[in-house]
Amino acid sequence: MKIMGYVFFFFFTLGFNLATKGQDIKDMKFNKLTTEEERVILYKGTEMPFTGKYVNHHEKGSYVCKRCNAPLYRSSDKFASECGWPSFDDEIPGAVKRIPDRDGLRTEIVCAKCGAHLGHVFLGEGFTPKNTRHCVNSISMNFMPAREKAKTDTAIFAGGCFWGVEYYFSKAKGVVATSVGYIGGKKDHPTYREVSSHATGHAEAVEVAYDPVRTTFEELAKLFFEIHDFTQINRQGPDIGDQYRSAIFYRDDAQKRTAEKLIRILTEKHYKVATQLVPAGKFWKAETSHQLYYEKTGKTPYCHVYTKRF
Repeated sequence: MKIMGYVFFFFFTLGFNLATKGQDIKDMKFNKLTTEEERVILYKGTEMPFTGKYVNHHEKGSYVCKRCNAPLYRSSDKFASECGWPSFDDEIPGAVKRIPDRDGLRTEIVCAKCGAHLGHVFLGEGFTPKNTRHCVNSISMNFMPAREKAKTDTAIFAGGCFWGVEYYFSKAKGVVATSVGYIGGKKDHPTYREVSSHATGHAEAVEVAYDPVRTTFEELAKLFFEIHDFTQINRQGPDIGDQYRSAIFYRDDAQKRTAEKLIRILTEKHYKVATQLVPAGKFWKAETSHQLYYEKTGKTPYCHVYTKRF
């Protein structure tokens, strides 16, 4: 069913997504950079080898983007490569985007949140079992010690194909990370095939980790209602089945009350809201191929379109 929707919705959504992609970056608030930081982060420069402050840095914690504070790497994934720059064999899921370098030979890595230049990624060198080396400029990052780890809250939303729901939440202000997965069913460790067979009762959903200083559950819930048709039952656009139901899996009474308030507002606007409010149970993360699907494929959502409602 998912493939059928692309042709129908492609031309309608393409213009919208192209217009909003630039707006997403424009609306973000960035940290002030020095001239040298701008040279590397904005204009894709490189700091001299063995000069960065994190080359021989071994403290436990996490490394965040200097431009937008988005978490990028964990200290547990850092290793000594003797290349002259900090090296990591893995990134925080969804934090780093890979793009072909303009030199035509290498693969550039940038912050997935704001596009800040980080460095390059190399494969097959054999430094670690993961066989991957993120070669990162120290100047592109700040370090957050483990004892000062930023507090994040989570929310879980189901609104049709989780590819499209994640697409919008991954770009939202204050969102630190997203994961697609399954919730609300009766089987442990469900697979995509099993959920699609309608035998497990799970919904395709997105777990959103967000910074409560920069956004709120209410703002995220408003976005949820504005990116899908919450009046449909067990379907979203061309996708039909109970796994595509509209639901908010609330973590606590505060999230439930907020969701109820927004549903009342929408009802007063004469919408017939079909969204279910369900206590959050176990969230089972989906297969890697489904994580940040549109980011990986370069495609755009076919059954999720932003519509202002609040």
